[in-house]
Amino acid sequence: MIHGLFSYELFGQTFWITTTHVAIFIVMLIILAFAVAARIAIKHASEYPTGFQNVVELIVEMLDGMVEKSMGVNAKKFRNYIGTIFIFIFISNISGLFGLRPPTADYGVTLPLGLITFGLIQYNNIKYNKFGAFTGLFKPLPFLFPINLIGEIAVPFSLSLRLFGNVLSGTVMMSLIYSLLSKVAIGWPGFLHIYFDVFSGAIQTYVFCMLTMVFVSDKMPSSSE
Repeated sequence: MIHGLFSYELFGQTFWITTTHVAIFIVMLIILAFAVAARIAIKHASEYPTGFQNVVELIVEMLDGMVEKSMGVNAKKFRNYIGTIFIFIFISNISGLFGLRPPTADYGVTLPLGLITFGLIQYNNIKYNKFGAFTGLFKPLPFLFPINLIGEIAVPFSLSLRLFGNVLSGTVMMSLIYSLLSKVAIGWPGFLHIYFDVFSGAIQTYVFCMLTMVFVSDKMPSSSE
């Protein structure tokens, strides 16, 4: 269901711009427009927030609270990253409401998200545990090293496949409904969009971010500042 729009040649290779690239670009424009508007609203903030300022502060407080509850004293170090991927994934998941094919229904989008998170996990593992990041793979017993190694390597694939599979299933279901019931698919599919795009999209966003925080916190000492 991913369609190539046009191709170009670079270093003897053919690259395609697909519907996923366009959807990501639109999502980025939405986030950028919101960020600029939020910056202006906060710059001219009033003591008693109303309207858009209230929405911005509510979102920031919600994200800060979520990170702080999960990561405790380490929250300040990661709230920008968690907040960024939360907003990006959530907007991507609900983009089906705007007639787009959700970018997160493409494994080429969710895998890089998983790999970035994996890099963050291992960076903090080495930073705080030093050589223990490697010796820990042999605990509690040395012969468990292969299992522990597979468990570490599986993290980005687990994160990315969970998000990809759930969003793709909703996208496929809505496509089938529109294609098979096109003559009677007027109005009522909107209720299904509420579930597949909004409810399920929010749940998958929360799960991805929560697991990211759990995996990162597991590699850090709880008392670090």
